[in-house]
Amino acid sequence: MPTGPYAASSRPAARDALVALARERGPRCGETLVVAVDGPSGAGKTAFAAMLAEHLGAGTVHMDDLYAGWDGLEGSSRRLVGDVLEPLARGEHTAYRRWDWETGELGGLAMLGRPSSLVVEGCGAGATPVREWLSALAWVDADPATRRARALEREPGFEPYWERWAQGEREHFPLHRTREHADVALSTTDWPEPR
Repeated sequence: MPTGPYAASSRPAARDALVALARERGPRCGETLVVAVDGPSGAGKTAFAAMLAEHLGAGTVHMDDLYAGWDGLEGSSRRLVGDVLEPLARGEHTAYRRWDWETGELGGLAMLGRPSSLVVEGCGAGATPVREWLSALAWVDADPATRRARALEREPGFEPYWERWAQGEREHFPLHRTREHADVALSTTDWPEPR
């Protein structure tokens, strides 16, 4: 048995490896095949997850919608399990309330239904409470300077909170050993971020 995740050389290679592994393992969340894409901010998770979801014909949950503000990383995985994964495992249609970053409270309802495949992307998507429901887990990373530049180009309002959020990630990832539990690892440092 190899140790550590398979190091993919490209997004298509990572996508194909994840899809093959998820299909081989089958659904672990009722009848829904769940694949998670985790890693630090600015690494390229959202772009990779979009490619993965398109390939699978899957619904997508963005962890950004589940964080209760800038200090909400740890609680987000519990919300994901309670609001999305447990209902799906019971065969129920599911929905969750998105966090409204402007008002600082829960906002509108996101209707998810009962998708046959689901991609969950964002920091915390592969946290310990979530892993039992996953058919496959990807870790996407890049060097810190590249990640910061990408994140702030995409969302300039993130800048005052960057270090606060990064500290939360530095505490979260070792606690959950997310990269060690990933099936596929993808480094995007030298790649342009797709739009």
